[in-house]
Amino acid sequence: MISQKAATLGKNLLVLLTLLSASYVTAAVEDDIRARIQQHGSVCQSDEDCASGLNLGSAAAGPKAPEEIYQTYCFACHTTGANNAPVMGNIEQWAPRIAKGVDVLYVSAVNGLNNGAMPVKGLCANCTDEEIKATVDHMVANSQ
Repeated sequence: MISQKAATLGKNLLVLLTLLSASYVTAAVEDDIRARIQQHGSVCQSDEDCASGLNLGSAAAGPKAPEEIYQTYCFACHTTGANNAPVMGNIEQWAPRIAKGVDVLYVSAVNGLNNGAMPVKGLCANCTDEEIKATVDHMVANSQ
């Protein structure tokens, strides 16, 4: 027969093993969670080495020509009419917009319009407000 002391020792050992295994399982679950929610990428800043090969444009290169901005950023929507964009050269589509005044067009181009249908600066993040306004002038001049 097992002595009282041995039975108590056995129970204590069983409790200890249970706690250790529970602790191990908890640690394993926590490790699994950490692995699933870890960051999978990073943001590359323009002044970091990771951006050295990217063409991010530069204000130091001088102002961009309105035609260049149009061909690079505006062309896709303002040639096809995507997102209800007025097609450059289509007098009927531009007339009501032009009638509101060029300042209204500037605000729409610089700040965006219709919850992203016209994105801020037409997605030209490195364009100045003046460059965007010059591009609007270019589009208006070719749509009257």
